[in-house]
Amino acid sequence: MSWLDTSIMARKGVAKGRAGERHSITIADQGKFHYVYGPYVAPVLEVDPGAVVTVETHDAFEGKITSEHDLPSAILNFPFLNPQNGPIHVRGAEKGDALAVRIMSITPRGPQPVGTTCLIPEFGGLVGTGNTAMLNAPLPEKVRKIVVDEGGVHWSDTLTLPYEPFIGTIGTSPEIEAISSLQPDYYGGNMDLPDVGPGAIIYLPVNTPGGYLYLGDCHAIQGDGELCGVALEIPATVEVQIDLIKGHGNAWPQLETEEMMMFIGSARPLEDAARIAYRELVRWLAAETGQSEADAYMLLTMCGKVRLGNMVDPKYSVGASILKRYVK
Repeated sequence: MSWLDTSIMARKGVAKGRAGERHSITIADQGKFHYVYGPYVAPVLEVDPGAVVTVETHDAFEGKITSEHDLPSAILNFPFLNPQNGPIHVRGAEKGDALAVRIMSITPRGPQPVGTTCLIPEFGGLVGTGNTAMLNAPLPEKVRKIVVDEGGVHWSDTLTLPYEPFIGTIGTSPEIEAISSLQPDYYGGNMDLPDVGPGAIIYLPVNTPGGYLYLGDCHAIQGDGELCGVALEIPATVEVQIDLIKGHGNAWPQLETEEMMMFIGSARPLEDAARIAYRELVRWLAAETGQSEADAYMLLTMCGKVRLGNMVDPKYSVGASILKRYVK
């Protein structure tokens, strides 16, 4: 038996985790990409729970950085970054439900070198920004174009990093707001959390009819914090399976893998993001095991783990997790 057979998606999903009809969203199908998460556009696709959808995504720069001689400040038009595919309308999804999105595969797409990383003025974890105003001059702009395939990330002639892909920006629509795809929050969004990769299931709260799933901004690899503000950005072909969980009720994103359960919080300051994630995990653990929230709180003091998604975006993202073998 696979762990997927005992996942929340299989136990509680409308489709019970079974794969349904197959769909695709190509670049041509998508047409206009979106730079906000919101309920005010027509869905590009409407599916039933269980649908398997293959999506062609752009990188975070919509492919505009093509050379190491490019200057991001001259080419990019802030805040039009993180182009999002979707939204995908899931039939039957209502406020209070959750979309279960199983990430099946992420494959680099397009001509090599397909990976892009760069230094952008006043953007990153170790520089002055608009939110952290400094008199220092910005760091010089720099672009690296890197060959990426499923054999690895070819940083140099002497160093190949592992290919560890994930979806940097994925979420559902807020109920009334239209919020920049650069920002993470309760609906998901630009969390930049490396655990949101193949083999994981992310549960996203539904805030508006149909859920309206958006996704994009795939990364080939990223260290904790996305330190310079840009990971290794890639255009990708992503395959996901989407199920619907009625009455799931979680207010923040939840992520499940074979070994662990995680909740993701996004806020500033960073400790508030960690507090949100741990609070949601405490509440889930107590409900799942029947122990008191006080006991769950003390248990997580001993075996909880924290993963830093990003420390550079308008809000920071933190995942708090527990190994499933401790959920008893």
